[in-house]
Amino acid sequence: MQILSIYRGAHISAFKCREVTREIQGKPASVALEILTFTPRKAARLIEKTLKSAIANAEHNNRLRADALVVKEAVVGEGPTAKRFQPKARGSAGPILKRTSHIRIILTDEIEIAPKRAPKKSSSSARRKPAARKAATPKSEAPAPAAETAPAPAAEAGETEATTSSQE
Repeated sequence: MQILSIYRGAHISAFKCREVTREIQGKPASVALEILTFTPRKAARLIEKTLKSAIANAEHNNRLRADALVVKEAVVGEGPTAKRFQPKARGSAGPILKRTSHIRIILTDEIEIAPKRAPKKSSSSARRKPAARKAATPKSEAPAPAAETAPAPAAEAGETEATTSSQE
């Protein structure tokens, strides 16, 4: 059985409200209420109000237990937008859009609530693909550059000193 609750004309934009409704879709109603209670957003308060209304509808009208209910669908649609204007410089006007939204929550008791299983622990090396490595010689075996290996002859150094001193 499906239970419906709609909050029409909520004074919040649908874009801001959808972010919160994505978090509760497919979750049990009790878990969804806990998530909304600890979410620090205005949208969470409005959605929580709608969810509590849906749970009350299920208990009172259809005699269903709250712990057996699952959030089947949580949808936020755009409502009417009030258009206002703010005076700006040089006699112009800037538009202000006061957006509203319609929050719709559908609960069901037909979906089974599966208990959570602990995630499997796997080693990080098993998930990675082995990288193809090039055959390279280690740095210790690599030949040194020719300019660094041959020291300058001492005789040449002495001659250059003598020639520079004689020129002075």
